[in-house]
Amino acid sequence: MATILCVDDEPSVAVLVERALREVGHEPILANSVAEAMKVVDWRAPDLIISDYSMPNETGLDLLRRLREGSYEIPVIIVTGYASVENAVTSMRHGAVDYLTKPVRAESLRIAVNQALEVVRLRRENEAFRLELRSLRGQRAIVGESDALRLVLDVIATVAPTRATVLLQGESGTGKELFARALHDASPRADKPFIILNCAAMPSNLVESALFGHEKGAFTGATSRFRGAFERADGGSLLLDEISEMQLDLQAKLLRVVQEQEFERVGGDETINVDVRIIATTNRNLEEETNTGRFRADLFYRLSVVPIHTPSLRERRADIPRLANYFLKRAAEQEGKEPTSIEQRALDILQAYDWPGNVRELAHAVERAWILSGGRRLRAEDFRLPVSPAWSNPASQSADLPLNLEELERVAIERALEETGGHRSRAAKLLGISERTLRNKLKPRSA
Repeated sequence: MATILCVDDEPSVAVLVERALREVGHEPILANSVAEAMKVVDWRAPDLIISDYSMPNETGLDLLRRLREGSYEIPVIIVTGYASVENAVTSMRHGAVDYLTKPVRAESLRIAVNQALEVVRLRRENEAFRLELRSLRGQRAIVGESDALRLVLDVIATVAPTRATVLLQGESGTGKELFARALHDASPRADKPFIILNCAAMPSNLVESALFGHEKGAFTGATSRFRGAFERADGGSLLLDEISEMQLDLQAKLLRVVQEQEFERVGGDETINVDVRIIATTNRNLEEETNTGRFRADLFYRLSVVPIHTPSLRERRADIPRLANYFLKRAAEQEGKEPTSIEQRALDILQAYDWPGNVRELAHAVERAWILSGGRRLRAEDFRLPVSPAWSNPASQSADLPLNLEELERVAIERALEETGGHRSRAAKLLGISERTLRNKLKPRSA
């Protein structure tokens, strides 16, 4: 049942429309002018409006204009006489979804109403989908501004519009799937499927069927035809997670699909052509796996057209405070509560820790600390992380620092270089000086 506002200054027409709407189960509301119709809309926005075009003072076209100015997204059906079809066409150009001619026939009214209400349903579904998509993208946001992260995002932005295969290599927990999704979302395939197949999460004898699908009766238990990951990802992207875990015999079959974009289902002889962008991930050094014979060299070269190193959290320590606050906010929102904050000493300890589990470990640590804190501000002791004595005792840390300014500067430079793995431009940014100034300070002094 829908609420339908009927606007007409002729009572006989309004009653006729009202009766026809009630017979098919809708709830009509009557108004005899545009002004009265707008009062109804302000009080109770209907699902649909059926309005006569020609009325005293204001027309159906004025009603469309007032709805548009008020940002009301209510579909409108215009009713007009046979001699005024041009008015209906004008109304359609200004936003009406359909028009009816007088005398209004019950069957024509029913069809027009059903079509207009389908527009309402689709609009609501699209809005719900947009909200869900916005929520999902918010949950998988890439957070941070470190040089290491920006480097990865720059490469993704460059390669996304192309068809090139991408190999994401990095430690577990560095967000390889997140980067793969970002690559897909930034590509022309963003509105097409993004399919994930974890090569390490299923028995090796099932991976082939999961990749290529199978025909009914292909093996015991194959009771119907099954579309594999490649077929489902047609037009979009396929993420082969932990590709290094794939068996050598299956790697040969995968190589053909990567090269030719065609395959047969298990137990079938029909060649299926697809258009799939391949993204692979691994937490191993795939080049070393190739050198030892555990991974096919030809497949490695095909997959690593664009290799991307996903940095560990140790390589992007500057992002830790931002990430920690992001995970704190997310944990609170999931419980429907207001997020608190994290004290500075706790953030210092988080930055000092090496995070062997990377971003995933940090997210779990923050969520656990927030739960145990009872909703108060997070303190250093809430995290219970193994840290160096210098970080656990700021007084002892400051006692070890030299008082001589020249010596203090040398210690700061050494720490910055150690923090950035010897990368001078990044170290300079940490120190707040130019790279040229840093080079000058690193030059040996003349006697």
